[in-house]
Amino acid sequence: MNYILFDGAVRNALLPFTFTRPVADIRIGILTIREKWEEYLGNTTTTITEDYLSDKYPMVEMSENVLINASFLPSTEFVEQVQHLGENEAILFEEEIVAFYTTETQEKVDFSTYKTINLKGNVLRIENTWDIFSKNDAALQADFDLMTKGRKSEPIPSTNTVMNVENIFLEEGAKVECCILNATAGPIYLGKDSEVMEGSVIRGGFALCNHSTVKMGAKIYGPTTIGPHSKIGGEVNNVVLFGYSNKGHEGFLGNSVLGEWCNIGADTNTSNMKNNYAEVRLWNYETEGFTKTGVQFCGLMMGDHSKCGINTMFNTGTVIGVSANIFGSGYPRNFVPSFSWGGASGFSTYLPKKAFETATIMMDRRGIKFDEKEEAILNHVFEESKPWRKS
Repeated sequence: MNYILFDGAVRNALLPFTFTRPVADIRIGILTIREKWEEYLGNTTTTITEDYLSDKYPMVEMSENVLINASFLPSTEFVEQVQHLGENEAILFEEEIVAFYTTETQEKVDFSTYKTINLKGNVLRIENTWDIFSKNDAALQADFDLMTKGRKSEPIPSTNTVMNVENIFLEEGAKVECCILNATAGPIYLGKDSEVMEGSVIRGGFALCNHSTVKMGAKIYGPTTIGPHSKIGGEVNNVVLFGYSNKGHEGFLGNSVLGEWCNIGADTNTSNMKNNYAEVRLWNYETEGFTKTGVQFCGLMMGDHSKCGINTMFNTGTVIGVSANIFGSGYPRNFVPSFSWGGASGFSTYLPKKAFETATIMMDRRGIKFDEKEEAILNHVFEESKPWRKS
């Protein structure tokens, strides 16, 4: 069977992260949503997403296809329903199509002819950017159970102080010495060739993905996920880094999400709660205004390829687009459009040529080429984000 993950109605609510990736490639828990589905299905998937992303994330359509809304995370019951779908059958959740089987091309599907089946069991869904950190606890536990079932952890060195050892898993090549690992409140997972440096204190749930590093003396509160090829340091609370991003120094980052190829300067701090304890509002790309989130704790949402200089201060509920470069004293505004250059004293346009030079250097350090596909995606984001820039 050919499985295709589609963005669905929530794509715009997940900006700025979906400017540069399909919904399926958002990381929550240990794995991306795509990786979760492929692990459960034992099969590869392709994607229906925005046209400008389709060169990098192509869709493969065959004679028989099952299409799945990528904002819904897999579970054992859900996957069984998907695998047993028959022709012209669809799975429904609150009047929304979650998955369906078709022998037609996607444009010709007529749901009025379909038999509908209600979605079984409790399923996690990502509908807003803040769901990525607020639902990370449940997603991390589910991924930990999935990835470690029937397997044995690499030995934990005796130099560490460990609590609830059965809830800690080290992959091959993971290094951790002279640290405190407390997995009482959630699992701790250390990926292949990852390293937790001396003096770090970690409370689960926590996932350090392949080839990532926790710097010396870090204080990490779960549920936190550090994606592959990333660095984390200082004080961190309930944060998700998608991958290839760094916050390697002192400073606080809480209830936040960072995309790929981001860098947080030394001693940068993010407020994750308003002084009056009020509900946090976040920039909404669809309404072009600030929307209630229903959460009291929310820090920074930073899109791919964005950076900030040393001692940057971010207000509660700050949204930063793609390829922004922020520096200087004072608080920048709570919404920084893509390709912005500056800070509290004002912004100018960060021209793509300069942004691409930085992206090329940063990606080259990780052995990844900044190619024509990446350039085309970022050029599209530059054009699309023009209305929000003042210059």
